[in-house]
Amino acid sequence: MREIVLGTAGHVDHGKTSLIRALTGIETDRLKEEKKRGITIELGFAHLDLPCGHRLGIVDVPGHEKFVKNMVAGATGMDLVAFIIAADEGIMPQTVEHFEICRLLGVKQGMVVLTKKDMVDEDWLEMVEEEIREFCEGSFLEEAPIIPVSSVTGEGIDKVLNTLDEFVRQHQFQEVFGPFRLPVDRIFAMKGFGAVVTGTSISGRVSVGEDLRIYPTDQVAKVRGIQVHSAAVETVEAGHRTAINLQGVDTASVERGMVIATPGSLQDNYMLDCRFLYLGSNEKNLKHRTRVRVHLGTAEILGRISLLDRDELEPGGEVGVQILLEKPIAVWAGDHFVVRSYSPVATIGGGEVLGNVSPRKRKRLSEADRVYNQQAFQTLMEGSLEDRILLFLKESGAQGLTFDDMGIRLGLFGKHLKKALNDPISTKKMVVVDSASQRYVDVEIAEKTKVEILESLAKYHAANPLQVGLVREELRLSLGKSIDQKVFTYCLNELLRKNEVVQEESMLRLAGHEVALKADEEELQKELLAWYVTNGLSTPTVRETMERFSEYSEKMVKQVLDLLLREGQLVKISETLYYEKALIDDLVSKVTEVMKKEGEIDAPGFKNLTGLTRKFSIPILEYLDRIKLTIRVGDKRILRKKV
Repeated sequence: MREIVLGTAGHVDHGKTSLIRALTGIETDRLKEEKKRGITIELGFAHLDLPCGHRLGIVDVPGHEKFVKNMVAGATGMDLVAFIIAADEGIMPQTVEHFEICRLLGVKQGMVVLTKKDMVDEDWLEMVEEEIREFCEGSFLEEAPIIPVSSVTGEGIDKVLNTLDEFVRQHQFQEVFGPFRLPVDRIFAMKGFGAVVTGTSISGRVSVGEDLRIYPTDQVAKVRGIQVHSAAVETVEAGHRTAINLQGVDTASVERGMVIATPGSLQDNYMLDCRFLYLGSNEKNLKHRTRVRVHLGTAEILGRISLLDRDELEPGGEVGVQILLEKPIAVWAGDHFVVRSYSPVATIGGGEVLGNVSPRKRKRLSEADRVYNQQAFQTLMEGSLEDRILLFLKESGAQGLTFDDMGIRLGLFGKHLKKALNDPISTKKMVVVDSASQRYVDVEIAEKTKVEILESLAKYHAANPLQVGLVREELRLSLGKSIDQKVFTYCLNELLRKNEVVQEESMLRLAGHEVALKADEEELQKELLAWYVTNGLSTPTVRETMERFSEYSEKMVKQVLDLLLREGQLVKISETLYYEKALIDDLVSKVTEVMKKEGEIDAPGFKNLTGLTRKFSIPILEYLDRIKLTIRVGDKRILRKKV
């Protein structure tokens, strides 16, 4: 069984730190100010070895209202909670707020520890227990044991220990698979070692020597050392309180809220699709785009809540929202968060990330937008795993998603993700467009892309009847939108396989397309060919040809010239010089004969042979090199091979 993290929660001065000291003998208040004021300010950590042989990691959180953001950071990765209520005071404001925070963060199990038993009589204790039962009714603590204790006399401490032991024996704590992830809650420098980050590892495993990326930055660092509960280890798994020494990282470049994770396992986000519960204890409606403080992992980021199907949300309402953050964050689907008001600061709600990479900012301008948003979030919140997979693919459009992209959106990895993708692939609801990169696309989008390719070629043929078609990249760009190369190649290959599109050398055309000249184009073709024959080796430039045939449109002249080149009636010597094929073939034969006799030819010799000036002779000599008839050696040319 993996290590389990026990967290504390409760009002300030209700005895959280004292209980941990009584249980473990460890003092979690380490700051001078904490000891002076007698309250917890920063997160504290301890561990407890249970009689069953299992070790609990313990997180001590601050109870004061000014340090709730630190409490939320500590609650990240909590498996169960010891909910602390002082017997002499009962339920207080931070009792309620911490309770809501635990609920919003998805804590499912725990116990209530009724501290300071030595300060009240039995009748008072019984009354407070009854109050707590009513308070916890209908919540994750409804059936939780309530254990009165005194950290001063030690009464009840053994019962807490035995209850925790029995709890661990009876419950199965799910292994958290996937890449390694650790939200950073503390950073410090260690002389001679460099930067050290601490946090609760919430998934995967990592070993000394491996690389980790610091999200949402681009920094990648090597793991120099790992400690769990002050003991050096080679590998750490999910559930452990962990300190990691990172090689080559400055402490100034890492801060609380960042995530240390396996490279490529996360994506930075400004927009999160979320399930959001607006607490019923709020006194007024939440307005669209209200500015709030979002606590996610160990991070606190300002942002706005975009209500996608309404203008206001009533207290107690639970809806799908898009949270627009002012700084990027790296999370997975399934991560829980807490929302606090901007000012005055108070916990107002929270929920769960449904898809951590939004394909776009969701619109709410029209009724159609609102209806789509309702349908999309209904799928995200209530749909099956396959439904969510297909939604993510549809929203990714012709870009598609890779295996890793899909894992990040679903919070699912490895064999679990492969199993989830098997059904929609086998039923052809999605297609694998590239097995090497494992990129997928929704089958309807693939079919639509094929239609767009055919329509784009048809449009091009209509506008350019004398052209064979388009090269691949021109065709891809002609679709007028962002489309992944692999998706485009897959769709095009399907059309080629079905003979709906034909490839001639580098050109792509519709299967039924043929170059057909109109009467005026046929006339121009004859005139152009005669023009080049008449001019002989002193061929005109392309510009001179355009001027000569100015009675035709420039586009038509260019297209007919291209046709003559494709048909081989003209030969392109350079960008500006074309020759009639029979003329250039005759010249090539003469040059070949001379070189067979003389062994070589230079520019003056070529001029003597042809009577051409450098304007023509140099491009022709370079053309002979290009067709691999000759090879240049200094100022001379020799035959590349025996002819």
